[in-house]
Order: sequence, then C-alpha cells, then structure tokens
Amino acid sequence: MRFFASSLIAAAIAVATVEAVPMATPPGIPTTSAAQSQLAALTVRTIDATGYDRDLFPHWSTISGTCNTREVVLRRDGSNVVTDSSCAATSGSWYSPYDGATWTAASDLDIDHVVALADAWKSGANLWTTAKRKQFANDLTNPQLIAVTDNVNQAKGDKSPDVWKPSLTSYHCTYAKMWIRVKYFWELSVKAAEKSALTSMLMTC
Repeated sequence: MRFFASSLIAAAIAVATVEAVPMATPPGIPTTSAAQSQLAALTVRTIDATGYDRDLFPHWSTISGTCNTREVVLRRDGSNVVTDSSCAATSGSWYSPYDGATWTAASDLDIDHVVALADAWKSGANLWTTAKRKQFANDLTNPQLIAVTDNVNQAKGDKSPDVWKPSLTSYHCTYAKMWIRVKYFWELSVKAAEKSALTSMLMTC
C-alpha cells in the first residue's frame, strides 16, 4: 500500500509539473486595493471622438539595436525564446493568458494593446500630441502590452471590458487590474458600463 500511495503521489507531482504553465505578467500590475482606488479616481464620461486612425498612434518603435517593441514583448512573455540577428523570434514557447493556449511560433501571436488604441482615442487620447500617442502605443512600463493568441486579439478588437473579457475567467482579475492601471496612468476616462464591469471583475480577485 505504501508503494502504491507513493506512486500516486509521484504521478500527481508529475502531472502538476506538466500542467504548470507560466503566466505572462506585464510590469506595473497594481494590487487589488490599489486598482480599486485607481478605478474610483477615473473620470466617468463618454467622449464622442471621431477621426480615429491607427496611424495616429505610431507603434512598434525601435527599442534597442534592431529590436522593436513587438520583439521585446515576445522575448519578455515567452520561454526559451531564440532570436536571429534582426531580433525576430525564431523559436520559443508562449502561453496566452486570455485563452490558455500555448504556441511555439511567434507568427501565431499578436501583441495586444490592453487598452486598445481606438478605445484610448475615445477616452481622451484624441486630444494628445502624436508624440504622446506614440509613447502610449509602445508603453513597456505599464501593463499595456501582452503577447496573446492572434485571433483572440482580433476578436477583442477595440472592445472595453463591458463588451469583451478573456475567455479564461481566472484571468479576469488580472485583466481588470491591467486595464485600470493603464487608464489611470494615462488619465483616460471610462464609460459607466465599463466601470461597472471592472468593479465586478475586481470582485473575483
């Protein structure tokens, strides 16, 4: 019986080891209490901002050498990432926390702007300079950029949390904290429905 029990324990440990997947954690994610305070401080309003164009937010700037923002995030969020002389990821493994999928080809991943550029435009970025919009689109200091499954990112589009949430409910807490931090840092507004959704998501923390 002792041998059988030991075998079961060993098997359980082995399964746990196999299933343990690293979660992508962009920098600057606040604590739950900090996120609650930051959410309370956000201005609630709806801006009727027309004229959005993705080109108004210059993105994927060169960060160092030949590495641009996308390549830096792929290297940060992946495991055992190998890059070539142009800084393109040639191999590695990436876990997408939005849907729980794991990928081994960088081409299967998009770099998501947590707060979409179009949403930012409608939340106050329409009044920014191009230089400030460029900083926002390439923000590596706050939890604004994350590598996720490409078609999941495309399905998200420019939707706010009252319309779209990650399919993995276990990530709702983190996602809400990321979204709140970005809006707070960049002094962007939220809609009433968006604030309500974020409040509910924080309750899962």
